Amino acid sequence: MTACENRFLRLHSGMIYLDSNATTRIHPEVLEAMMPFLTDHWYNPSSGYRAARMVREALECAHAQVAALIHAKPEEIVFTGCGTESNNAVIAFLASQSDHRKKIITSAIEHSAILRYCDSLADVYGLVTEKIGVDAGGRLLLDDFSEAMDAGDAAMASIMWANNETGMIQPIAEAVELAHRAGVPFHTDAIQAVGKTVVDVREVPVDYLSISGHKFHAPKGVGALYIREGLRFEPLLRGGGQESGRRSGTENVASIIGMGKAAEIMKKRLDTHANDGVAELRDHFERRLITEIDGVRVNGALAYRTANTSHLSFEGCEAAGLLILLDEYGVQCSAGSACMTGKQQPSHVQTAMGISASQAKSSLRLSFSLFSTRAETDAAAEAVKKAVNKLRSVQGGPGVGPVQVFT
Repeated sequence: MTACENRFLRLHSGMIYLDSNATTRIHPEVLEAMMPFLTDHWYNPSSGYRAARMVREALECAHAQVAALIHAKPEEIVFTGCGTESNNAVIAFLASQSDHRKKIITSAIEHSAILRYCDSLADVYGLVTEKIGVDAGGRLLLDDFSEAMDAGDAAMASIMWANNETGMIQPIAEAVELAHRAGVPFHTDAIQAVGKTVVDVREVPVDYLSISGHKFHAPKGVGALYIREGLRFEPLLRGGGQESGRRSGTENVASIIGMGKAAEIMKKRLDTHANDGVAELRDHFERRLITEIDGVRVNGALAYRTANTSHLSFEGCEAAGLLILLDEYGVQCSAGSACMTGKQQPSHVQTAMGISASQAKSSLRLSFSLFSTRAETDAAAEAVKKAVNKLRSVQGGPGVGPVQVFT
């Protein structure tokens, strides 16, 4: 074993992982499903011989598994390299079809994979991005969204299903109805929702939907895009015509198989309400902190959260200091979301919710998973208490030191 491997094992040992909105541990059954396609069945699925056809059939099975998770048809699923690609691909296509309509309607709390890409289209297509606000609970202001739809200049709407920082589930069904009434195509970034809460494209008829495998116990480097049957779509990547001509490039077979297996596992959990146990752990954790620590606040509309996400503020503490202490005490969590590492300012999500700068700078995001346990949850609560007490004793009051926000 190399020195690097030894160091990694020492670092990982005994840690309590509460950052599942950043990424999740690969499920053992997912890894087991992937392994044959990394060893014996490594063939290119586009080849014509029998061994390659078997790989192609396995990919078809993965299409069906991911489709079942969101109640879609297998042919409506396109595998991509990640959630960001899925988001960018559909936004790029809809922008190319914008014609005389020159506005992209989105929300002020979207992931940067939406906001930055939308902003980049101003120079290419002359499109303007309008960001609809949210209420203090972190949910879309539907009246404002309705006005934007009625204005008649929207080329598309893209509203996330659940927020990556707060876990707030958005009123997607209502937003889709408003968009379709105005003849506006609707996309949702459902990356933080799929596998955590019920997503049913039959009940909520979005036109396009983005998924990322590593958010629900599949490997990194694989995503999917749902395209409603009968809708046009032009690929972002062109070449060999894989994925029925909608996403060229030799498929990442093992990871796609893993994503299919993860989808199967998560669908079974949703069907049997097993994710209720994750919510119970989160609620137990929050009750302990609120009861045992002064000045703790849970942010967002609590009735509309994904089961795994807790967004908390700690009066008189800087998040940057809490993160350092919690890491020392063996708890891995985040102060926002991992894509904004190093930014010394409140996140755009917290700002949109009207959270004060001091409260935002004292906020942590702790996100659980199906692997979280009661014992770990209690140990994490003790670690947070210890970190808050220590930081308050040395900080002498709020507003001291910088904050780092992570996505």
